[in-house]
Amino acid sequence: KIYADVYVERPSQKAIVIGAKGSRLKEVGIRARREIEELLGTRVYLDLHVRVAKDWQRDPKQLRKLGF
Repeated sequence: KIYADVYVERPSQKAIVIGAKGSRLKEVGIRARREIEELLGTRVYLDLHVRVAKDWQRDPKQLRKLGF
C-alpha cells in the first residue's frame, strides 16, 4: 500500500486537482499506480489525498517537512 498526499496552496486549487466528482484525481491515481506497478513489478494499492497547505512553496518549515 502506498499513501500519498498532494499539496496545493489554495482550496480552489484543491477543487481543480480533484476535478468533477473526483474524475481528475482518479485519472492521476490510475496513471501513477500503473507506472509504480510497472516499476516494482507487482500490484500496488495507491491512496491519494489532496491537502491544502497555505504558501507551502515559500515556507522553509513546510518545505523541510515535505522533504525538500
